[in-house]
Amino acid sequence: MLEEIEIKYENIQLKPGSREIKKINKSGKVPVLLDGEEILTDSSAIISYLGDKHKKLCFPRGSIDRARQDAMVFRIIDEVDMMLWGAARHSFILPEDMRVNAIKPSLKWEFQKNIDRIMDEKEGKFLMGNKFMLPDIILAHCGRWARSAKFPLENENFNRYVKLCFDRPAVSELIKRTS
Repeated sequence: MLEEIEIKYENIQLKPGSREIKKINKSGKVPVLLDGEEILTDSSAIISYLGDKHKKLCFPRGSIDRARQDAMVFRIIDEVDMMLWGAARHSFILPEDMRVNAIKPSLKWEFQKNIDRIMDEKEGKFLMGNKFMLPDIILAHCGRWARSAKFPLENENFNRYVKLCFDRPAVSELIKRTS
């Protein structure tokens, strides 16, 4: 998000669960945004805050378009992100005796079904039309995560969409700098 809205920032690499990150975020989760004295957690909340603060990649608060944008964000979190998190929990996050491998095929099936439906309802080149917006950041990230988690990516429209999002100049620059 910071690359897309062209805001200078310092990226401090801290591992999830590390002592250093727990000093900032008691849950040990990343990312964390430090904005002056303020500490913000949860990636979706962080990018929503940044979009509102800088008036970029977000529709104006209080508008119908914003309500639709928020609905899309919540939908992606509920229908896509949660399937990926569920599989991750049962792969390496939960203690071994609490993991249930048998749940993963149903999560992958539901993920694919939800991706198919979202792609069928897409309103243009991107989720909210022909302009790249905040929900695209979240869904494209989920697409990348799904690929690395070996989720089925059978929807060619989704594969093209994720590639389109990751071919954006801001992402290309970020990848160059961090490689």
